[in-house]
Amino acid sequence: MDETLINAAVPLILEWYRVCKRDLPWRKERTFYTVLVSELMLQQTRVEAVRERYVLFLQRFPTPAALAAASEEEVLKMWEGLGYYSRARNLHKAAKVLAAQGCPSDFKGVRALPGVGDYTAGAICSIALGLPEPAVDGNVLRILSRLYADGGNIDEPATRARFSALLRAAYPPETGDFCEALMELGAIICVPNGAPMCGACPWAGLCRAHLAGEEERYPVRSEKKARRVVEATVLVLRCGDRYALEKRPAKGLLAGLWQFPFFEGEAPEVGKPVAEKRARHIFTHVEWRMHGMLVHVNAEDPRYVWATADEIKRIYAVPSAFKAFMEWIK
Repeated sequence: MDETLINAAVPLILEWYRVCKRDLPWRKERTFYTVLVSELMLQQTRVEAVRERYVLFLQRFPTPAALAAASEEEVLKMWEGLGYYSRARNLHKAAKVLAAQGCPSDFKGVRALPGVGDYTAGAICSIALGLPEPAVDGNVLRILSRLYADGGNIDEPATRARFSALLRAAYPPETGDFCEALMELGAIICVPNGAPMCGACPWAGLCRAHLAGEEERYPVRSEKKARRVVEATVLVLRCGDRYALEKRPAKGLLAGLWQFPFFEGEAPEVGKPVAEKRARHIFTHVEWRMHGMLVHVNAEDPRYVWATADEIKRIYAVPSAFKAFMEWIK
């Protein structure tokens, strides 16, 4: 690939980032641990959802040792609302490694931490360790595809490898700023859904797709498979001031988290509902279409754990998939 183009683009995006970057809490401190926490939180999750949770999480677990010493239930509770809870478990495991062995100092060591893939390892190396290791995700692939008007399929490993090599050769001394600048450009200017805001882009004078008026032709992607739809019933059972909870299976979607009694299809008859509502929740590959019913019962079914509203708020990690039904918990 033409390295002249990326070499011309690097100083432009660095200057743009210094002036235009958002004020985000994880940019105030670039320690290994804080970058690890922020990068795992930000995987497949909106910045606005992470902003407050990141601050609260670090207040509760300010060091790897503090996180390592916590119970899994407490960690999951502090992660509540972010989704993809396997990330929380992996972060917990990684903290135990850091507490016992210290922080790794190279890409191989970072990549070996639980839950850390190539992208996250590149981000940690660039931002926390000052190493020229590219962090190439969908945002970065999109902006580079447009910069080069490159028709390679960004879902194919070969395309990712090409762009990774291109970036690695072009990395400036400001590795952290460059890594975050690429992410920022893809997040707020060269956006994934909708037209890119080329008038505010530092690469507008260089971008081959923009100069040809073909920004939205790129990137090229594989056709997505349709999500599987699951029709389900959710029972919010109340006995006195306590509500029924059950734990999801240890493997699979939302593994090991707490939920209201959940049934694919129809639920068994337990009484007349005092309130009903419908809600849906979209996962990467599955969509839940849920019929929720609030039912008052006279006795606590021993198959479930029963907890007060305050206990649910303080102790039990209930995923945001059930947010619509949490309004009944009083």
